[in-house]
Amino acid sequence: MAGLMSLTHLALHVADLAACVEFYRHYCGLKIVHQRRSGAKEICWLAESGKETEFIIVMMNGGPRHEIKPGDYSHLGFAVESKERVDQIAAQAEQAGCLIWTPREEPYPVGYYCGVRDPNGHQVEFSFGQPLGPGAQDPIENSQITR
Repeated sequence: MAGLMSLTHLALHVADLAACVEFYRHYCGLKIVHQRRSGAKEICWLAESGKETEFIIVMMNGGPRHEIKPGDYSHLGFAVESKERVDQIAAQAEQAGCLIWTPREEPYPVGYYCGVRDPNGHQVEFSFGQPLGPGAQDPIENSQITR
């Protein structure tokens, strides 16, 4: 099906909405762009500053805790501006007891990264040196895309 299309949001049904919103505000720098309540249902939209109309994370209360099985590397990925920022996030997460992947360097296109578990059990990667976002070392060109 041809036509213009854009990924606009990711929706997560979480057990503790307040804890998850605070996590994504603190670690990821996201801000609340919309909140509403309808009966027992609470919904919160989070976005990066300046990208509120491009991509949001929608969080809804009342969901189950997300359980990751061994070997499952499903995660949300955030690019940061430096290796030092990855290290800062890892140190904060270690102190808070939610660091899951200590900082490490892997070959292109992975780069330098660490992993943190959010309050609902989702894995969140913070990276530098990938071909995406801040710190992109070598943006992906059509010749690099594997089809």
